[in-house]
Amino acid sequence: MLLVRPSKLSDLPQIERMARSDGPVLHSLPPDRERLQQRVNDSVHSLRADVDCPGEESYLFVLEDTATGQLHGTAGIMAVAGYSEPFYAFRNEVLVHASRELKVNHRVHALVTSHELTGRSRLTGFYFDEAALGRGLALPQLLSRARMMFIAQHRERFNNEIFSVLPGVTDDNGRSPFWDAVGFKFFRRDFAEMELASGGRSRTFIAEMMQVDPLYVPLIAEEAQRVMGEPHAGARTNYRCHLAEGLEPDHFVDLFDAGPVLTAQLDVCRSVRYSRLHTARRGEVSGDTVPHLVSNTLTADFRCLLVDLPPLLGDEVVLPPEVADALEIVDGDAVRCVPLQTEGGR
Repeated sequence: MLLVRPSKLSDLPQIERMARSDGPVLHSLPPDRERLQQRVNDSVHSLRADVDCPGEESYLFVLEDTATGQLHGTAGIMAVAGYSEPFYAFRNEVLVHASRELKVNHRVHALVTSHELTGRSRLTGFYFDEAALGRGLALPQLLSRARMMFIAQHRERFNNEIFSVLPGVTDDNGRSPFWDAVGFKFFRRDFAEMELASGGRSRTFIAEMMQVDPLYVPLIAEEAQRVMGEPHAGARTNYRCHLAEGLEPDHFVDLFDAGPVLTAQLDVCRSVRYSRLHTARRGEVSGDTVPHLVSNTLTADFRCLLVDLPPLLGDEVVLPPEVADALEIVDGDAVRCVPLQTEGGR
């Protein structure tokens, strides 16, 4: 059985293995044992804390095969992006240049450095082992959307606006066309080096050295223009999971590699909008079923998994005993349920 649960320190060797796997560099999941340990520690302490409103908490969840103890993915949340320092991104703008005398009215696409995303909750650190689990979308959605079930249950810990920054296009050598055309000219450092040095994109050195005036897109190399807003090949599954949840590409692209930034209001997200609390009872499931995300209502002992259930029309839900055991619940406990495919999300 595959389930999503909070990470713990004993997971560190497996998390490091995933952080060092082939694929796009994840600045929110750095291949560095010390920083990963800090990330897990922060999650453990955040889950134990009493929270009335979002602050500097961060959470890291893992996808575990309960039969083997093997981990096959990670997914995280930052309660507030840029809590201590602004979070920067490029905002797409259209600037109008007009001259009545010359009878010219010209619109130019420009990128403007912005910290509008500061203060929103942020989805981070998504990794899914497609090599081990295949390329279907159900299990990646379990991993990605389980954290939305956690948010739905613990709304006081998060803001009403969320976003996610996906890795942009890089080649087999880790070269980013956009970084080479823009960022390198200001920092004189390779893309991979800057990814690790940025530590989550909220460093003040970005504001100190990066372009502050509008950056006119037609002046950027065509190769860099073509990749703006495009996800890395290794991030396409994550991109589809975000779309299934209800996030959409917005006005922003990443400051480093121009990867897509997806945003949403929490009340629009399907795991939040359509999930409901039900009273659990152990028993045999019968009738026509469809996949549901089902989670318990705990914090530090949060659990979420996929279960085939009939349409839930009442206050009670019948769960197979092995599912109830995995969720660590007893009869009469509340569970949160939502169909994997919801109205408007087919």
